[in-house]
Amino acid sequence: MIFKFLKLNITVEDNDFNELYPTKIKRLAARHWTPVAVAKFAAEFLVDKPHKKVLDIGSGVGKFCLVGAASTKGIFYGVEQRESLIKLSKKIADKYDVTNVEFIHSNINKINFSDYEAFYFYNSFYENIDSSCVIDKTILPERELFYSYSKYVKEQLEKTPIGTRLATYWSNWEEIPDSFKLEYAACGGVLVFWQKIS
Repeated sequence: MIFKFLKLNITVEDNDFNELYPTKIKRLAARHWTPVAVAKFAAEFLVDKPHKKVLDIGSGVGKFCLVGAASTKGIFYGVEQRESLIKLSKKIADKYDVTNVEFIHSNINKINFSDYEAFYFYNSFYENIDSSCVIDKTILPERELFYSYSKYVKEQLEKTPIGTRLATYWSNWEEIPDSFKLEYAACGGVLVFWQKIS
């Protein structure tokens, strides 16, 4: 019903969407997973034409991709380094027949951004700096990774063509090249929409 509602543009509350996940994953939702309304808003900005290929940089449990895929005509790709979260994301997509989504088990620094047309970033690297709400113990926080991942993303975004769209949520803008112009902000300034202009 959740994905049917999203396709019909009927409001879905986070508490309802998060019921798709196990209890330990639900507990992390407020801190780590994109709220449904934010995901929908960001996806609608990123998918400005059918079949646009959107990459979620650090997709976690796949919530942004699943919401975006159900509520737009884009094709969503989530890259995530935790295999358990990739398996969970795929399981939900398969169970609810969300076909325009794919989850990739990989580190972001192995991903070539030229394979995608738009990007979403919910500060997935910040867990290397703030360990007050860890996702699990499989990945040990390492401050240097925050900087190296942010640098890699910035370099990859710099290579994208003019017109590339980017949405960031709770970002400190470390990963955004000067060639991207801030289009507008929402949600009290924490959701920001960008477009490459040079």
